[in-house]
Amino acid sequence: MTSDSQTNEYPTRPAWLAVLARATLAQLQAQAPAVNELPPLQQLRPPEIGMVMLRGRVGGTGNPFNLGEASVVRCAVRLGDGPLGVSYSLGRNKRRAELAALFDAMLQDPQHHDALQQHLIAPLAQAQALARAQQQRDVAGSKVEFFTFVRGEA
Repeated sequence: MTSDSQTNEYPTRPAWLAVLARATLAQLQAQAPAVNELPPLQQLRPPEIGMVMLRGRVGGTGNPFNLGEASVVRCAVRLGDGPLGVSYSLGRNKRRAELAALFDAMLQDPQHHDALQQHLIAPLAQAQALARAQQQRDVAGSKVEFFTFVRGEA
């Protein structure tokens, strides 16, 4: 597989990492391979919980400000002597981060790449896009338009 065919047919690594980060534990576990089907898994950075500072902008374009903190789990695994898989996910679920890192490593392996793109990443990305579109429709129904009348001189 050439890198050109990968970029034309399938999402790039940042795109699949984003899909994996938004996936639920149940969605990842449903596709998890059996332990005996994989080479030995090295945990270079076991799942660990930390905090990140969330920043926001007033109106999306104003000056940045610290919004608050959120829990995040990070993990790094190596599949045998193969590629390094990493993950960062919001929340405190260590197993979810570990599975996301495992899938990242497997997606970098040409032996697993196409099957995982087709059976894991594509369906998850489609489901996430549908959920995002539904949420946007729900929010749009409650949108309030504010406008101001200019008073004239009397």
